[in-house]
Amino acid sequence: MKDYEHDYPDFRKTPFHEHGDEVPSNRSKNPTMYDVIEARASRRGFLVGGLAAIATGLFGAGLSSRAALAQTAATSGLLGFTPVPLSKEDTVVVPEGYKVQILAPWGTPLTGDMPAFVPGGNTGAEQGMQVGSHHDGMHYYGIDGSSTDGLLVFNHEYIEPRLLHAVKWAGQALDGDMVVFAADGSRDADEVLKEMNAHGVSVARITRGADGQWAILADPMNRRITALTEMTISGPAAGSPLLFTKFSPDGMKTRGTLNNCAYGATPWNTYMTAEENWAGYFINADAEMPREHDRYGVSNEESRYGWEKAAGGADEYIRFNAAATGASATEDYRNEPNTFGYMVEIDPFDPASVPVKRTHLGRFAHEGVVFAPAVAGKPVVCYSGDDSRFEYIYKFVSANPYDGATANGDLLDTGTLYVAKFNEDGTGEWLALAPGENGLTPENGFADLAEIIVNTRLAADQAGATKMDRPEWGTVDPNTGEVYFTLTNNNRRDMTQIDAVNPRAENNYGQIVRWRYEGADHTLAKFNWELFVIAGTPRNSLIVTGETLNDDNNTFACPDGIWCDQNSRLWIQTDMGDIGPEQEGPLEPFGMNQMLAADPKTGEIRRFLTGPWGQEITGVISTPDGTTMFVNVQHPGAHSTAEEFAAGKFGSGFPDYNNTPPRSATLVITREDGGVIGA
Repeated sequence: MKDYEHDYPDFRKTPFHEHGDEVPSNRSKNPTMYDVIEARASRRGFLVGGLAAIATGLFGAGLSSRAALAQTAATSGLLGFTPVPLSKEDTVVVPEGYKVQILAPWGTPLTGDMPAFVPGGNTGAEQGMQVGSHHDGMHYYGIDGSSTDGLLVFNHEYIEPRLLHAVKWAGQALDGDMVVFAADGSRDADEVLKEMNAHGVSVARITRGADGQWAILADPMNRRITALTEMTISGPAAGSPLLFTKFSPDGMKTRGTLNNCAYGATPWNTYMTAEENWAGYFINADAEMPREHDRYGVSNEESRYGWEKAAGGADEYIRFNAAATGASATEDYRNEPNTFGYMVEIDPFDPASVPVKRTHLGRFAHEGVVFAPAVAGKPVVCYSGDDSRFEYIYKFVSANPYDGATANGDLLDTGTLYVAKFNEDGTGEWLALAPGENGLTPENGFADLAEIIVNTRLAADQAGATKMDRPEWGTVDPNTGEVYFTLTNNNRRDMTQIDAVNPRAENNYGQIVRWRYEGADHTLAKFNWELFVIAGTPRNSLIVTGETLNDDNNTFACPDGIWCDQNSRLWIQTDMGDIGPEQEGPLEPFGMNQMLAADPKTGEIRRFLTGPWGQEITGVISTPDGTTMFVNVQHPGAHSTAEEFAAGKFGSGFPDYNNTPPRSATLVITREDGGVIGA
């Protein structure tokens, strides 16, 4: 992980992009989560910066520090498998008694008449009819509630051009994000088309055969949503002059969705895909950067893949140049970035439906969205994290009540967006981002609700929200109503704070925060919070009164994906970056990225899965009966250097192990005895 503010002081102008870590752009004076943690520990009489202070002072009533810090001595009723060890092997490892199948790797045709996958050799149009690249969040929709026949809907976060164009670019030394330009500075238009079609979402009907194997069916519901798919804009930002473009002079539509990370499953059975690190796809070299670009990190030097330079200058490509080149906003694409950064709703059962960008859920680097259990007659409530260092956690409460019979996405167009403030005494409050509240007035630059939504980050700055440590996935326990959010890491702590009770100078490892409401009422403005777990290893992390509270069965770092199943079993996935077997530094002891399971009542955590080289384990969901689990493996081999890749050393053999470029894919995990996963 880069410390941009230290290594790149002029970070907005720095053309550095990493798929898992957006360039920070929060310059507000709002307190960070560590300011809150340190203040809370200090109030309880502990030294600032102490792990002992954190361990004994930050866990709420009913949750001991031993439970919260993930020890494995207790016997759990929820965790019935033998934990797997840390691994540095190029393979997937699951517990004894479990088996794994590979499903839907990048390039898989979605119907029988679609073109076969050619490793690094398909055309741009062909990619638009195949499973996209770099799988991420996903959901299983059982057809009529079936656990053997359903729709698997899954995101494609980003691409590695060297994989997409491996045949054409063979032998060239290229890092993961690097692209090839022609002598005149342009990019090949079909290469750009392929890259855009590899982004987005795949919808695939899958079934389990008599032999227990899952397969994609050729079905009319199968479809691709890409960076080119036309989409409707709804909610407060729809029709705002801030969204006027040459393509949509009335600001009511746009094209495509980008950098789709986690997701949300609505109570009315639709799918929501998150637009995360979308800002890097644009460039604006104007002398003055508008705040709608600047606060999100749009570069003034280069875009991530140079799509705006596609040969021929087609409109669908040049829109990634967000400079003011025309006489007005309806003659250019100065506002194109303002049509990104939202949650996008997709009806997976209607292939003719048009995706909708639900703007009232805010505009930022959405990691995903998680819904509280819907209650008839009550508002719909959902949460979303802004995945960048020192950004915020948000909540939306609908104005209209949920009615199971007629509920639809329009519930998300009216209501109130809130941002979280965590207090040092373990309480928290939601600050409304609405006209006239919390300083959001015309005098402070917020003329109306549309301006607040398009500038969500600035509105949260103004309101005084707590700056978090990369808030990523969230989940709600369906049985208790407790909310969990992963905070991947923060390296704020410096060497001057180290002593015997404060052994860690930098938080490279992350933590998970949990909060609850009185009566499990998610509409309330007040909540109580605690740290559920602080990640780390026995030798450099969680030590209280001389006793180690974790061991090799559960040690992990950088929690990212998280999901609570129907039995309250908490699944935790890690993203330590593009790590390989020769990883060095503070993350070396953790092996490859992995997935663990936790019992929230006891705090016990056991490692369930480890992945191959260079990947991230991300996305997790099960069938309704809990007997089949789907998990994604993203960017295997991504740690391979440019020189290694040029020499045909692709970093990982996953999933085919036949000396071809690696492919992201979905793991289908079942028990040999057919039982519930994890039990």
